[in-house]
Amino acid sequence: MSLFGLLRQPRNLVFGTGQRRALPGYARALGQHALIVTDARLSAEADFVQLVDALRGAGVATTVFDGTIPELPLACIDAAVEAGRAFGADLVIGIGGGSCLDAAKVAALLLAHDGRASDYYGEFKVPGPVLPLIALPTTAGTGSEVTPVAVIADPDRAMKIGIASPHLISHTAICDPELTWSCPPGLTAISGADALTHAIEAFTTLRREPTGTIAHEHVFLGKNELSDAYALMAIRMIGSSLKRAVEDGSDREARETMMLGSTAAGLAFGTAGTAAAHAVQYPIGALTHTPHGAGVAAMMPYVMAFNQSHCEAELADIGEALGLERARRSVAERASAATDAVAELFAAIGIPRSIADLGVSQDQIGGIAEGAMASARLVKNNPRPLDLSSMTRLVQAAFDGDRARLLANAGEKRG
Repeated sequence: MSLFGLLRQPRNLVFGTGQRRALPGYARALGQHALIVTDARLSAEADFVQLVDALRGAGVATTVFDGTIPELPLACIDAAVEAGRAFGADLVIGIGGGSCLDAAKVAALLLAHDGRASDYYGEFKVPGPVLPLIALPTTAGTGSEVTPVAVIADPDRAMKIGIASPHLISHTAICDPELTWSCPPGLTAISGADALTHAIEAFTTLRREPTGTIAHEHVFLGKNELSDAYALMAIRMIGSSLKRAVEDGSDREARETMMLGSTAAGLAFGTAGTAAAHAVQYPIGALTHTPHGAGVAAMMPYVMAFNQSHCEAELADIGEALGLERARRSVAERASAATDAVAELFAAIGIPRSIADLGVSQDQIGGIAEGAMASARLVKNNPRPLDLSSMTRLVQAAFDGDRARLLANAGEKRG
């Protein structure tokens, strides 16, 4: 297959300590009335207040919606949009974790195109540009500041669902590691594990034939040369800094490396996409009300084992990016060692070792498998083909905590 690369990314991406101070200059060029979407905790912090004051000092009128809550229910989106409409917003600024940034994306969409969020579920449903959008993450995790997707909780569907469109990519992303310093250890662990999962899944997704129309057929089009570069960069950075950032939140180098790794992971999966670990987490999250990052990370070692026969070389490369030695090891051995290393890292920062530890019960296995298969945009990206039977085996193994069974029943290797 010939070389092929594609990236979906913001027009401006600014990274570095203190770079939040660039916000007024970018905002002033995009609008005069900014809806700022955040949460109640952040809206009371000194850094946030200073950012709002700086915007107003630059001549940008602001209104703050701080009602964002985790997992992003539809009612939260509706309230943000109502606040923006009442204010006459012509610019949306998201400041916070993934839920805040996703809320800002959907608010920018609905303020531009009206309707309901459900009108835009799926891929390529957004008809045109949304309101100008600026994103400032305060966690090193979701990568939402650079991705074309927003995920929300729809009570009518009993699970989270995505809106995926290149129009949702922020105009400007400003990633300042100082904004993560107040992130507590538990959230640092969960969000960082989410970021590493993004990078691993982006690097191991299906590689599609690069037809001349592939960019318009899939929002998440599978691994390619450019997404691979960012994915490996993310794996190296997160692998070397995640445990340090969890153990010592004042470790400035670890915080900086984590945020850059998280953003790189977002750039990777924002084009390549994610796969089975994310598909399974959606129904698990709906059933157990556990954090997204904990769910995808709990699944990731099992998905790596399940997929090994179809992405053995990629898993070996992941091991090398994590710092594992190559010497006197076959590709298969290095691939298995990579899965072990990810499982050990996640265990060391408190990620559950099985989905049973998330609160899943045996009688829920079948429903979880069916719910996971409903996430077509994720299932189609998995390197090893999935049907309901194989998905059920994967979920059962993750419940039992038995990766060895998945390796023993790996199936035929890809041709």
